[in-house]
Amino acid sequence: MRLHLLLVVLVAAFAAMPVQLRAQATPPAAESRASGLLDLLPADAVTRHVLKRPAGDLPYTATAGTIDLRGQDGKINARLFYTAYVADDRGPDRPVTFAFNGGPGAASAYLHLGLVGPRILEFQGANRDGTRPALSDNPHSWLDFTDLVLIDPPGTGWSRVADKGSESAFYGVRSDAESIAKFITLYAQKNGRVASPKYLLGESYGGLRAAKVASALKDSQGILVSGIVMVSPLIEGSFVFRSSDDPLGAALQLPSLAAAELERKGSFTEEQVASVERWAMRDYLVSQAGPAPTGEEAERLYGRIAEMTGIAREDVARARGFVGDLYRKNPGGAAGKVASPYDAAFLSDDPYPETRAGRGDDAILDGFTRAYGAAFAAYARDKLGYVTEMTYRLLDTDVNRQWDWDGSRSTTGATDELRTLLSVVPSFRLLVAHGYSDALTPYGVSRYIIEHMPPSLVDGRADLKVYRGGHMFYTDAEERQRFTADVRAFYTGDAKD
Repeated sequence: MRLHLLLVVLVAAFAAMPVQLRAQATPPAAESRASGLLDLLPADAVTRHVLKRPAGDLPYTATAGTIDLRGQDGKINARLFYTAYVADDRGPDRPVTFAFNGGPGAASAYLHLGLVGPRILEFQGANRDGTRPALSDNPHSWLDFTDLVLIDPPGTGWSRVADKGSESAFYGVRSDAESIAKFITLYAQKNGRVASPKYLLGESYGGLRAAKVASALKDSQGILVSGIVMVSPLIEGSFVFRSSDDPLGAALQLPSLAAAELERKGSFTEEQVASVERWAMRDYLVSQAGPAPTGEEAERLYGRIAEMTGIAREDVARARGFVGDLYRKNPGGAAGKVASPYDAAFLSDDPYPETRAGRGDDAILDGFTRAYGAAFAAYARDKLGYVTEMTYRLLDTDVNRQWDWDGSRSTTGATDELRTLLSVVPSFRLLVAHGYSDALTPYGVSRYIIEHMPPSLVDGRADLKVYRGGHMFYTDAEERQRFTADVRAFYTGDAKD
């Protein structure tokens, strides 16, 4: 009798344990575990939450965990960390979105805590510079209309490669796409999502990655994605890693530099930027492609560029109108300041004012957005129940340095993959989003790429949206809300031009 009562008490106590504790108490099977560093990654943690939204409460299940990737010998050569948010009461047609950042070498915390997740990290008030990070509910979480799986590629976040010898199997354009495609396939099979509509979300290099992953899913895994959302994407390396005196590249970047100057003056309008776009692709492009102008023609050309960008006229003339390397120092006449390529309107004190070239860390990439890393690690531990002694790598420069660009950065691109997806998957759609003042991956490049695809492929199926701000325009709450509304329309098929 006493034994029976003891068993009843134990069973009741176990049933009352938090879900994440039970998940952690059951380690992966011994035969499937890799030795060494991967052993620091615990079992999956599962917790339940409620998303507060105007349409009513949305209960959902969060899973912070890993999926093993194996080589041809059957041994684990990488363990990929992910965070999944799945609505508890979902219909068969509810989509699932797989999201990742770029770099290469960036973890998914940027998109996770900056845009799509149920919790958001705001950079305003006391946390304007990222020194006092605090998460709050995200009223515009994409979980409202799609389940989410945030993926940390190998070498980032808590995703790790088993050993140094295995890194070449992951740190490259092709191998990276194949590994993420395998992850998505394994996740879909494990969680009964093979038949769900699947979308990919990628930021920066993650845009190129998304196109490559969609192609790998089609060719290697037999899975077709319904659409891709790209945020400030790198699509063609020839435009981003170009020579500074390339006429077309300069013409495509110029509107972003003009938008930044308008923001600094407080006089930004979309109409003014559109005027710059037209001039850049006509008069400016023709002039830069020809011999250096002289006399009155040079005066008019260089004077207009200086007025548009805020760069001193003598500097514009010295560079013969190619200002892609000049905008960072003393932008808009602000002596002792530098502009960020991630948002050319964002100014910070120049750590090296005595030099003519921009030098030092970037105030956005190496400044306040670094807070995403520590904030996510604390959130995963305290709210998702994922406890590990491993450090979270928000940005890993070693991954970036080792990256195999499949030739070179300037020849790597994804336009061919996008053309193929639009051709062979009639329902496939593409949404590309940029910030106006992003000088790193200018919106003009994506517009040029889309406009130079066959109209039969892109009409009504590929769209470009541009928002106030830079590379991470979503750090502004109003622009994040506008973008989320556009994405919701994209998912439901109600997108408007």
